[in-house]
Amino acid sequence: MVPVKSFMVPVEKFVTVDRDTDVRRAAEIMRDRNIGSLFIMRGKDIIGIVTDTDLVRRSVAVGADPAKTTIEQIMSAPIITIDESKTLLDANDLMAREHLRHLGVTRNGKLVGMISVRDLVVFLTNLPRK
Repeated sequence: MVPVKSFMVPVEKFVTVDRDTDVRRAAEIMRDRNIGSLFIMRGKDIIGIVTDTDLVRRSVAVGADPAKTTIEQIMSAPIITIDESKTLLDANDLMAREHLRHLGVTRNGKLVGMISVRDLVVFLTNLPRK
């Protein structure tokens, strides 16, 4: 089976925002970049992730003011991770068990990438058909 590291987005390509970024600005960045998640920074450290689902459930649905709510207030933390040597099937199982659409990918305990349900779908749609 294919290892997670083969399909992950490397940390160097993460789109990040500071923890004090307001929800409105974060949503604009996600829209403009056509992405479903942002990584949240405190200085040089990644401290969480915000997804389009988080924006809806933790901000819009509760009536929070997007201009006054910081992204840190609605982020998911800590980031659930999987080792880069695990398989895509392992990633799929973990995502299903934890009800997640994004997983951090680690090497020796350090965050080195991210894999999403979309990445899994791309892999599966490219498998040879019998």
